[in-house]
Parts: sequence; structure tokens; C-alpha cells
Amino acid sequence: MQLTTWLRLVPGPPFRGAGRRTALVAAGLPLHLAVVPLWLWLLGAMAALVSAPGAVAVTPLPVLLTLVVTPLLTAGQRRRYRALAGKDLPRPAVNGKWVVRRLTGRALWRQVCYHAVAGPLLAVLDLGVLAVWAAAVVAASLYVWIWALPPQWRVTDLGSTAQAAYITAGGLALLFLGPRLTGALVRLENRAAEVLLGPSRTEKLARRVADLAESRAGVVDAADAERRRIERDLHDGAQQRLVSLAVNLGLARAGLGDLEEARKVIDEAHREAKEAIAELNDLVRGLHPAVLEDRGLDAALSGVAARLPIPVGVAVDLPRRPSPTVEAVAYFVVSEALTNVVKHARATRADVTVERIGETLLVVVADDGAGGADLAVAGGGTGLAGLAKRVASVDGTFSCRSPAGGPTVITVELPCAP
Repeated sequence: MQLTTWLRLVPGPPFRGAGRRTALVAAGLPLHLAVVPLWLWLLGAMAALVSAPGAVAVTPLPVLLTLVVTPLLTAGQRRRYRALAGKDLPRPAVNGKWVVRRLTGRALWRQVCYHAVAGPLLAVLDLGVLAVWAAAVVAASLYVWIWALPPQWRVTDLGSTAQAAYITAGGLALLFLGPRLTGALVRLENRAAEVLLGPSRTEKLARRVADLAESRAGVVDAADAERRRIERDLHDGAQQRLVSLAVNLGLARAGLGDLEEARKVIDEAHREAKEAIAELNDLVRGLHPAVLEDRGLDAALSGVAARLPIPVGVAVDLPRRPSPTVEAVAYFVVSEALTNVVKHARATRADVTVERIGETLLVVVADDGAGGADLAVAGGGTGLAGLAKRVASVDGTFSCRSPAGGPTVITVELPCAP
């Protein structure tokens, strides 16, 4: 097992990622408090309205300003999650370009609810978590403060009593409690942001249906491209070999009078027959090799790598086998990716890594070629676009990083939940 894989599988120390999560909490505090002055203004205006009816014209202003700043605050929240959490919040559907449709849409009012109601409550929790961190740092470093303070400010009797030790121990306990509180708060904020700033359940279902329809179309296109590839390979390869074999056998039969000539023709026919058998074996192996079903991905991919003209490193780490469908997709992706490497990349080496992380099968194919691979080039159904469609057929994700000059890295994540 590679070191990076081991680090992902083994639970990390308590402070791993705590700095980034704390920064996420701290950055959210001003955004959560941004609407509070407007609502305090609204409450003041409503209180003034009771005693002075002339203030009725002022009352709608905080509401209008809230509606104006809501898209800006939402954009700030999206940028915060993208920069500090590496997470893109899905955007809800917009009800047209007209202002009236936007104002009457549920997406805007869910965002208002987030910034006006959930935001202040989250701000209180943010302050609490940040206060825990501050108290933990100050208490844990009490002896440092005692030593660093000037003599006239130093509390000399505190360092000589057990009270300082108790405070330091409490600070250390808070230091270990801080990451857990921060992680719980970040999960709560993520949930609130997904529900109120992201698309609604109906919109998610609609998008899911659209994705499934697109995936289904991709599967149909991939199957059609595979059928045409098989027809082309049979017509250009095995069929021509068999035709040549039949012709040679006919010539051998006609030339039986000349035994030496007949022997040459039969030898040629025998060679054509062996090549036809080899091509048919390669064709069947490309569809679904028997070794994949019998021995799994490790043996199947090792067989693919052994047949290539460049050295290929294969590292497969699977505690348990995924489903046959996921295995077939992973095999097809690696096989076609390596074929493209040999044909187009001008690479001297390639590496294949397959590992299971939780309920996800991670497949990485890298080469040291010229780069510049384009996902938009279909390549007759077996290019990168064809591979992406294959991966999408099982709800997987496909990405290709191929700058000019290389290297090219193809990363595929396939769900393999039980």
C-alpha cells in the first residue's frame, strides 16, 4: 500500500485540518453578522412607528437593503467555502431575468432566511468556538505569559502555586476540544449552506433526472461506438485474415501437383490462421477478458500492461473486489487510456494506480508523454470523451489534466457502495 493511501485511510491527528476549519469559521463571522445592523434598524423603525406614524416611510428600507445585499453575501459565502473548504455550493435555479420573478422565487427567500435568521445564530456559535480557541491558547501558555511579562506586571505567586498548573492543564484540554467543536460547527454550517444557499430538493431531483438522461444517452452512444468498433475490427482484421486463409487453401488445393508450392501456400495459410486467432483473442479480451472475472483487476491490468511496448507500472490495492460492472468500467478506462498513451502520447513510461478509499474506487493513469490531451476529441468513442461517458454511466467522475509538454494524469472515481 502506498504511503499516501495509508495516510488517507488512517485517522489523522486531532489538529489535522483544524487551522483551515478555524479559518473557515473566522471568515464566516463577518458575513453572518452583516445583516444584523439592518434588522436592528428594522426593529428600531418598527418601534418608532408605534410612537410616530410618520416613520412608516423608513420601515421598508432595511428590508429592501437586505434584499439588495443578499446576493452579495451569498457570493461571499460561496467564495469562502471554495477558498477555505474546497467546496462548491450548487447554485439554485434562477426564475428568469425579471426582477419580479427573482423576488418571488424561493431561492432568494431561502437565502434571506440564511443570512437573516441562520446567520446570526451561526455567528453566536462562531464566537463561542473562537473564544474556546483563544482561552485554550492563553491558558495552555500561561507559564510563557508569566515569564514574558515585565516584572512589574508579573504575578509571581501564581507561578509558584498549583493554580497555574490547573489552568495550563485546562488549556491543554481545551486545545484538544477545540478541533472537535470546530469540526462539528463546520458540519452544521455546511448543512445549513447546502439547504438554504443551494438548490432545493425539487431542483436537485430535476437535475438528477437531467443527469440520468444525459448519462443514459452517453451509455447508448458508447454502446453504439463499441459496436461500430467491433464491426470495424472484425472487417479490417479477422475477416481479412480468414479471406486470405481461404484463398491460400484454395491455391494449395489447386497446386497439390507441386508439393513444394503447396507446402509454401499451406504454411502461409497456417500463419494467417494463427494471426486471425490472435486478433479474435485480442478482440474478445477487449470486451470482457476472462481473467478479469476470474482473478480481478490486478491480474487483468497486469496482462494489459505486459502487452504494451512501453514499461507500465501497475499498483492495485483492493481490500475487496467491487461489483462486476464497476470492475468492467475500470478495466475499460485503463485499457483504452493506455492504448491512447501508446498511440498518441509519445510517452516512455506510464503508471496505473487503483485503490479503494471508503466506498470509492480511485483509478489514476499517468504518463510522461507530450501532453495536450483534449477531452472534446471523441476519438470514435474510445477517446477521452468516450471514457468520460463510460464513467458517467455508473455515476462516476472523470478528470484529465494534460498540460502542453506533459505529463498527462487521468483520474477516475467510481462509486462502489455495497
